[in-house]
Amino acid sequence: MRIVAGLFKGRMLAAPKGDVTRPTADRVRQALFDTLMHAEWGGRELVAGATVLDAFAGTGALGLEALSRGAAHGHFFESDPAALEALRANIASFRAKASVHRDALRPPRGPSCQLAFLDPPYREGLIPPAIAALRTAGWLKPGAVIVIETARDEETPDLGELLDQRRHGAAMISIYRLGEATA
Repeated sequence: MRIVAGLFKGRMLAAPKGDVTRPTADRVRQALFDTLMHAEWGGRELVAGATVLDAFAGTGALGLEALSRGAAHGHFFESDPAALEALRANIASFRAKASVHRDALRPPRGPSCQLAFLDPPYREGLIPPAIAALRTAGWLKPGAVIVIETARDEETPDLGELLDQRRHGAAMISIYRLGEATA
């Protein structure tokens, strides 16, 4: 696994051994960021200078890709010890402007992020409670763009306005503009 574009382009990502994490493939990240940066509802300003959140971060591939493409600061949440070790190694290796937190379901008070990535373990129903907790703690700016990765056949939660949805192998990537009523 490597960073696809930007400042860190081509840099390899450390990953924990085994199948505890399921890093988003290079080609899927490329397609996702092409969508974010070229859609009429997106654009370079969605990423450039942004404060981004990567919950259930694993290796941090999504958040680090955003930082590589010009995001100003990344906030990462990961609870698995092996993934957390790889995440911290990747952040240190890239000298990324980032902070690491342990639990997206019990986050500390945080800054408002305009772009968030949530890639939890499939089929565990973690997205709605994580969104609720992150909103309550102030991590999600009103109208934030939220990117979620679920299993291809998993039901996606209603998070607001669905901006885009695409299947990539076993995964489904859904992009929302966070609605006001979503808790």
